[in-house]
Amino acid sequence: MTYEESINKIKEVIEQLRPNIQMDGGDVEFVKFDDGVVYVRFKGACIGCPASIFTLKGGIEEALKEQLSDVVREVEAIEDDGDIIGH
Repeated sequence: MTYEESINKIKEVIEQLRPNIQMDGGDVEFVKFDDGVVYVRFKGACIGCPASIFTLKGGIEEALKEQLSDVVREVEAIEDDGDIIGH
């Protein structure tokens, strides 16, 4: 799978998950993919929500690893200023 194909598949998986996240007043967007790590940005109600880590690791990361296990090793959320949440 090429880098571009990986990006397209990552975006596709995230798009499939977005409606569930949006139902709770939040949203998520793809930011970048680098060295096996997918970076996303939370929006709306997800910002500052303690449950967003469960959405990130138990939802987004799990789904991406399931469909792209040979490509994705981790998912991280970044803030608007570029800081990784939780680091």
